[in-house]
Amino acid sequence: MLELASLINRQARFRAAAPALTFDGTTHTYAQFAERVNRTANAIAGLGIRHGDKVASLLGNCRELVELTFAVPSLGAVNVPLSPLLMGPGLSALLADAQAAALVTEVSMLPVIASIRDELPQVLRRRIVLVDGAEPGCFSLAELRSASADAPPRMTVTQDDLFNIMYTSGTTGLPKGIMHTHFVRAMYALLMGAAWRMTPESVVLHTGAIVFNGAYVTLMPCFHLGAHYVLARQFDAGEALDLIERHRVTHTMMVPAQIVALLDAPGFAAEKLASLQMILSLGAPLHQEQKDRLNRLLPGRFYELYGLTEGFVTVLDVTDSVRKAGSVGVPPPFFSMRIVREDGTDAAVGEIGEIIGRGPILMSGYHNRPDLTEKAIRNGWLFTGDMGFVDAEGFLHLVDRKKDMIDSGGVKVYPRDVEEVVARHPAVAEVA
Repeated sequence: MLELASLINRQARFRAAAPALTFDGTTHTYAQFAERVNRTANAIAGLGIRHGDKVASLLGNCRELVELTFAVPSLGAVNVPLSPLLMGPGLSALLADAQAAALVTEVSMLPVIASIRDELPQVLRRRIVLVDGAEPGCFSLAELRSASADAPPRMTVTQDDLFNIMYTSGTTGLPKGIMHTHFVRAMYALLMGAAWRMTPESVVLHTGAIVFNGAYVTLMPCFHLGAHYVLARQFDAGEALDLIERHRVTHTMMVPAQIVALLDAPGFAAEKLASLQMILSLGAPLHQEQKDRLNRLLPGRFYELYGLTEGFVTVLDVTDSVRKAGSVGVPPPFFSMRIVREDGTDAAVGEIGEIIGRGPILMSGYHNRPDLTEKAIRNGWLFTGDMGFVDAEGFLHLVDRKKDMIDSGGVKVYPRDVEEVVARHPAVAEVA
């Protein structure tokens, strides 16, 4: 049995007084956080949720969403975090695709849910839980959590059981549900924690939406190590500066637009960020102009992650962030990468081809879409759809999305190359 499901209770036993989660100015120790997670798990179990059931959440950043992350899998059930930006038809489609048995949400989302209520399965209509109030036809999480704070009945959860289904942004058609097992999330905890040099004394700030997979690259190792997780309700550059200084934050991850906003914030001063040991950029390429600026203002902190929710990553380590600033690093231990031509043969050093990879965080597949799974994973290799090349030292250089390449009179033009030039213009703040 994999003990990921009982991780928080383990920390409550051995790190009871250590700070676990800070949100909206309130900090809970691991003992307090475990009690809240257990109450939530018992509340969800009280709805009749059992092993293998899908529990969807439609929440912005909040304490309850972090608690659900651990409470639901402790029952052997499956987390399905959904973006609160979803509109009625999109929400209805994803709830149906996930075969959700319950939905945890907030009062502000009730108008959206009301617009699709007739489309919801009867079982789901009877299991809508509100984290911030009570409404007719809905359960109140606060009332449900008046149940026992003891750990829920011990479940047999194997490493192959699903931990979550993460839906992609869905730029074309219905978003795909990416399935991660308990083993995959345990590998996030172990491998990412080592990559970021995190310890139980680390303080991890997250300012982006935690419904997206990128959040897990710091969330999982933080709670695995028993470190301190500081969660912002939403990104605000000034607030991020304040939180880093006040809590002596050591690790944070941001998308490129947030990094630029942080550096441009009126109150920015390098000394306010003196505690930082890591600023991780992920989600999109950070333009070279901004990488150079970050390394100049905050030397010795920059890491970059290139990766897909489907299960392949490379990491540019802080020790290489200046010397190899044009690359996105190398695969971590236990990962493999190839650059392949159209015919499937391996490209030469410096030759552009499609990036394919494999490793211990590979998804189980796309939920209900074996056809798309077969296209994405071939002979154990994930075909990313991204174009790149490796240099003589094996470092990956990202070029662009395969489908974004422009063929201009037989000449291959990659939009990212154009963006890099435009970003260097002094009158340009951001490029998309």
